Amino acid sequence: MSLKYKFKEGFYWGAASSAPQSEGAADEDGKGQNIWDYWYEKEPNRFFNNVGPMVTSDFYHRYKQDIKLMKELNFNSFRTSISWSRLIPNGIGEVNEKAVEFYNSMINEMIENGIEPFINLYHFDMPLKMQDIGGFENKKVVEAFAAYARKCFELFGDRVKRWITFNEPIVPAEGGYLYNSHYPNIVDFKKAVQVAYNTIIAHERALEEFRKLNIQSAKIGIVLNLSPVYPRSNNTADLKAARIADLFFNKSFLDPALKGQYPEELVDILRNFEILPEYTVEELSIIKSNKVDFVGVNYYQPRRVKAKEYLPNPEAPLMPEYFFDDYIMPGRKMNPYRGWEIYEKGIYDLLLNLKKNYDNIESYISENGMGVEGEERYIKDGVVQDDYRIEFIKDHLIWLHKAIDEGCNVNGYHLWTFIDNWSWMNAYKNRYGLVSLDLKTQKRTIKKSGYWFKQLAQNNGF
Repeated sequence: MSLKYKFKEGFYWGAASSAPQSEGAADEDGKGQNIWDYWYEKEPNRFFNNVGPMVTSDFYHRYKQDIKLMKELNFNSFRTSISWSRLIPNGIGEVNEKAVEFYNSMINEMIENGIEPFINLYHFDMPLKMQDIGGFENKKVVEAFAAYARKCFELFGDRVKRWITFNEPIVPAEGGYLYNSHYPNIVDFKKAVQVAYNTIIAHERALEEFRKLNIQSAKIGIVLNLSPVYPRSNNTADLKAARIADLFFNKSFLDPALKGQYPEELVDILRNFEILPEYTVEELSIIKSNKVDFVGVNYYQPRRVKAKEYLPNPEAPLMPEYFFDDYIMPGRKMNPYRGWEIYEKGIYDLLLNLKKNYDNIESYISENGMGVEGEERYIKDGVVQDDYRIEFIKDHLIWLHKAIDEGCNVNGYHLWTFIDNWSWMNAYKNRYGLVSLDLKTQKRTIKKSGYWFKQLAQNNGF
């Protein structure tokens, strides 16, 4: 068959998930509580249909059959995370041997099935004992994370060649300290900035530990959720609004992780509003001297902004939206279930930005996907007929292919996600998988998109 879009040899095809969203077994085999286990216990009503993280898709018990299923879909790679609270239940100290056994077995199973493990160290799941002393507000937790990272490298580094420090590190800072969608539900811009900054230091400390061990042929990176920011117009006020939104939501992590420094304009804004984090000169030099080998790009939607319509309320807590308003562009294409705009060209714009402004660093698309509510409506002959998902993937891959054609150093595409998984406060409201999950029976059924993806990976194109 002739392929219109062919990808380069050795391109990574697969999917991404995380420990807290797929493992389940939340209180088994000595796992410590993380913030999600605790928050669900405290306020189950805040989770869609009261579904918590106890079972999710039960990967902890079913990983062998799931990895076989990945192989059947021709995955050559898969990203998941290690649960810090499973490996080191208190966040520091004693290592849980049952966890070591599980992760060793999971990694070996992937390799035996020809699937390259991309292993992430942190996916929003702070151990509760660490959150009790402030989480990433506290520099002691930064050091605890570095020790945990080192332990992971020592235990699994002989086989794992693709390491990731953090997935979407901005999200716990935003969700937990600004927008009230993650525990500890604090609304405080200054604390959010401190948490974001300390997370970067934790990332850099993990890089230091990784470099010390000099693991042969292994690489370490970070996964960032990036949204290209588009101004409403070329009016100077709209352009300024877009520039500030880009500083807050993209460059605040891109620049320190990839360039070794923070943008001056961002620092000036934080200083002017008296929300600069506490930092040391030594920490700034750590940021300068440790850069990642690659970056994973999670892309779902663009961000469109305009200048403020009204002056902000001087009594209200300071928020990023003090500087801009979201702009709802007329005629935009929407995923109505998630309330997100679908804009395929965004993936191309992000990759071109990495090429132009970040030394064309090695990258891969680490997440991209479409969540749909009520997918059972589309079941025919026992299979979810999710043509909308196939179309979504194709339309993004066309722009990804164009970016590669234009010299962008991108070498993989991971869909979110493999099997419908638990998604924080949304639980199982929107389904994202190539494989559908029956919550009552845990039965897995490949969707139409799964069969399509199988061909895509086999042919290395479409």
